[in-house]
Amino acid sequence: MAIGLVGKKCGMTRVFTEDGTSIPVTVIEVAPNRVTQVKTLENDGYAAIQVTIGARKRSRLTKAETGHFAKANVEPGIILQEFRVDEAKSLEGIAVGSEIKTDRFTVGQLVDVSGTSKGKGYAGVIKRHHFASQDATHGNSLSHRAPGSIGQRQTPGRVFKGKRMAGRMGNVKETILSQKVVRIDAERNLILVSGAVPGAPGSVVTIRPAVKAKKSGGDK
Repeated sequence: MAIGLVGKKCGMTRVFTEDGTSIPVTVIEVAPNRVTQVKTLENDGYAAIQVTIGARKRSRLTKAETGHFAKANVEPGIILQEFRVDEAKSLEGIAVGSEIKTDRFTVGQLVDVSGTSKGKGYAGVIKRHHFASQDATHGNSLSHRAPGSIGQRQTPGRVFKGKRMAGRMGNVKETILSQKVVRIDAERNLILVSGAVPGAPGSVVTIRPAVKAKKSGGDK
């Protein structure tokens, strides 16, 4: 549990190293995260900070949201995101109304990036679970992309829960682990992360310090 940043996925590009190696990166725009609430163990039962980004019309807010932002004296944002911390001392120097910027991370640091994956609609087992198709010829008729058997006979006489079948694909929260921060542009509030991250361009993503990197003791 550590404090991270909320940003918007801009898209992908590539950067070149000094030896000419091309590195594919995802560009994430991280506008200053405005702190809307600081939660403590005494008042809330756990330690955390709540942040927001962007701007939203006040006419689009509920009465509860209007009061929440007014109490913090913070401009209403498009999202509210919490970052829990293990120890209250991690919240030192962070006050309601302050901003958290890209200097929270450093070049070369490993991070975990979370976002909502692209929705693919209703998909079959070949596209959704990478099943192999059946024969295209040799007497096969109308069963080329069929899932095949989904159970046994009278025993157990039912389909087990979790069986991989056709259904909605995508549009779920996903996290990609231990991606390296390749470049940080503080002037334009941009963080370039190696590789692809979940979500469509323009979607909201969350960047946190890598959990597995901490357990292993560094970048490996």
